[in-house]
Amino acid sequence: MVPVTPPPVTHTPTPTPTPTKTTVPPLYPVIPKVGEKISSITLKSLNLSWAIFQGTTDAQLARGVGHYVGSVLPGGKNNSVLSGHRTTVFNRLGELKVGAPIYVKTSAGVFTCKLRSFWIVPRSSKKVIHPTWKGVLTLTTCYPFNSLVRTNKAFLVTADLVSSVLTK
Repeated sequence: MVPVTPPPVTHTPTPTPTPTKTTVPPLYPVIPKVGEKISSITLKSLNLSWAIFQGTTDAQLARGVGHYVGSVLPGGKNNSVLSGHRTTVFNRLGELKVGAPIYVKTSAGVFTCKLRSFWIVPRSSKKVIHPTWKGVLTLTTCYPFNSLVRTNKAFLVTADLVSSVLTK
C-alpha cells in the first residue's frame, strides 16, 4: 500500500471587517430661517411657556424668545443661547431656582436642561456666546428686571442638558 497524501486544504480566510466611522445624523438637517418659529421653552416651576423664534432682532423678541443665530440650536453639543425681553417673556427669570428643569421642545425632540447658575454681566460681555464642550442652554435678558430704561447689565441663566428624547 502506498501512502496517500491528502490534498492540501484550501482555506479562504474570512475577511476582517474594516472599521468604519459611524456617522450621526444631525439633529437639524435644515437650519431655520430668521423669523421662523423653531421651538418652545417651558419653565414648569413658574408655569410659563413661550415660542422660540430664529433670531434676536426686535421683530423676533416682540413675538417671544429669540434664538441667537451664532449659537447651536437647542439640544446640540455646545452652547444654545436664547434671549427675551425682561419686561415680557423673561420678566420672572430671576425667580428660578438652581436645579429647576427647563424644557425645550423642537422638531428634533424634547430636551431637558437643569439650571446650574445665574450671572449678572455687562451687556457687552461675550460670556453669553462662549462655546462649550457639552450641551448647555443659556438664557439672557436685560437687568435689573424692574427698570424701564435701557440698562448696561444682562442677567444670564446657565443650564446643562441632562436628557434628550429625540423624535427620530
